[in-house]
Amino acid sequence: MGSSIRAIVDINKRANDFSSSIVLVLGPDHDAKSILGLSMTLYRNQTYLLYVYGPDQMEAKAAMREVFAKHHLQLQLKEDP
Repeated sequence: MGSSIRAIVDINKRANDFSSSIVLVLGPDHDAKSILGLSMTLYRNQTYLLYVYGPDQMEAKAAMREVFAKHHLQLQLKEDP
């Protein structure tokens, strides 16, 4: 399995572990819980912006930081206002 595909699968699996909404933003919004949404974005060399909100958002944010770092992807988490 290619590294981009492996990253997509890993991110999708981790995102689905949480009930919080996890939205990956690049132009139009892409849901990080959607493999199709991820497949359209992870081929670009850039920083990815995630919005995470919901009952387990702290745990979800930590997990997303971890999985993006594992695949050497730059991540910026949108902080609560």
